[in-house]
Amino acid sequence: MQASEPSRTAMAAAAHRAAHQSVDGGAIFSDPYARRILGEEAAAEADRKAQDPATRSFRLVMAARSRYAEDCLARSLARGVAQAVILGAGLDTFALRNPHPGLTVFEVDHPATQGWKQMRLREEGLKHSLPIFVPVDFEREDLKTRLVASGFKPEAPAFFIWLGVVPYLREASVFALLGFVADLPGASIVFDYGEPLENYPPERRARAAEMGARTAAAGEPWLTRFDPAELAGRLRALGFTSLEDLGPTEMAKRFFGLPQNAPDRGAGPHVICAGNF
Repeated sequence: MQASEPSRTAMAAAAHRAAHQSVDGGAIFSDPYARRILGEEAAAEADRKAQDPATRSFRLVMAARSRYAEDCLARSLARGVAQAVILGAGLDTFALRNPHPGLTVFEVDHPATQGWKQMRLREEGLKHSLPIFVPVDFEREDLKTRLVASGFKPEAPAFFIWLGVVPYLREASVFALLGFVADLPGASIVFDYGEPLENYPPERRARAAEMGARTAAAGEPWLTRFDPAELAGRLRALGFTSLEDLGPTEMAKRFFGLPQNAPDRGAGPHVICAGNF
């Protein structure tokens, strides 16, 4: 990512969310602001690319991970959660759609991406229900320090959403942040991750490697992948006592209508909710 530009992966994720609203009718994840914040020209380009059938599965997975994260957040309110932190928020619009009175929303992202988003919000006249913006470079700055300075209460239960970021960080940075969340009382986090290439069957491994090569060519290489069983053990060792991990099969059963007795689909993208409550 260039210092003066928004993250390309953030833009790509926003394009998939926008296309999901028009091409798929928002069937899995409804977001009335997805197209506005992206912009008319970029949304039209997203629609054009979405005409390629090969993009459908990835687009639906991205919609499912957003739906899952917000479903988990809604359930957390019963445990007294009153603050949500969206890490690597990109062009996420939850704060504009926030249906939960009293829930404070913090958005954390790289200053370049966050600055571009704020510009788009001004251009679209979207001034209601804005989050508390917290600019942070995850690799160089201390998240807790920046959050507390912005009004975050570390002693109160919190819910973190961290989508589309983990693969692009080094493993030490990933676990530093997960350790921070695990140490907070009553905290939960939803994040997504990819499995190691060796977990894929040979016939699908080349395609998974190709996707990683594309992001690397765009200047944002995948640095971290996790084996699900190993990750679960490490999360429990950090202090997370509640884990729900949706892999490709579980995600398809929950959101895409796959029969409950369908066979396992093997390796692929995951979204996981971990809590210490």
